[in-house]
Amino acid sequence: MNVRIKTPEEIAKMRVAGRLAAEVLEMIAPHVQPGITTGALNDICHRYITEEQDAIPAPLNYHGFPKSICTSVNHVICHGIPDENKILKKGDVVNIDITVIKDGYHGDTSKMFYVGEPSILARRLTEFTRDALYAAIALVKPGARISEIGQLIQKMADKERFSVVQEYCGHGIGQVFHEDPQILHYDGYTPRSDLVLAPGMCFTIEPMINAGKRHCRLLKDGWTVVTKDHSLSAQWEHTLLVTETGVEVLTRRSEEPF
Repeated sequence: MNVRIKTPEEIAKMRVAGRLAAEVLEMIAPHVQPGITTGALNDICHRYITEEQDAIPAPLNYHGFPKSICTSVNHVICHGIPDENKILKKGDVVNIDITVIKDGYHGDTSKMFYVGEPSILARRLTEFTRDALYAAIALVKPGARISEIGQLIQKMADKERFSVVQEYCGHGIGQVFHEDPQILHYDGYTPRSDLVLAPGMCFTIEPMINAGKRHCRLLKDGWTVVTKDHSLSAQWEHTLLVTETGVEVLTRRSEEPF
């Protein structure tokens, strides 16, 4: 495993990229309304990233992905492709996943949005997944082990009778979009998952939590991942830096308590 410790110069660039990614989520929030299409949300974000931020939307053409953001609605777990024909309606929940590249460095973050008033279950699942991310972030500090992250999220999900998606994980990030280490969100101990955290490491935590069973399937488009039992799914994501004393949330939005 090749885990890169970021230099102070790299960390400065990661802070900028992380802030820009957070700003895209803040910018798009008022547009997430009943009647808008996920394709329109993509176009608004693309213009903002390229024209206002003078940055690059990392998903666009990444291994052939056709759009600039991911929009995952209701039972879509991750990697939903924005579509001009996908109209958001009242009661939907949608994850918007943003990754920007600025000066060669990546900032990666996602947030759940309600379209109108969500169901009781959708709200409970969404708030739980956010709280699980925050609890996992609170563990991050020098000397902690990556395996503790997945163990905590799994324990929290089990208590609520939710399930944790196992096929997709958090990841190291920097000049490369996805690099070592992998961050498991479930209790799946391996020697690779038991890495000791050290200052200068940058990675994402991005739990995907299902209201039903954990199993997923990949649609024919080769990207969109859905729950096999059609149950709701939620995800939140932040890019983190391990500091000398704890953790810095590089993609923190202004409404967040860190």
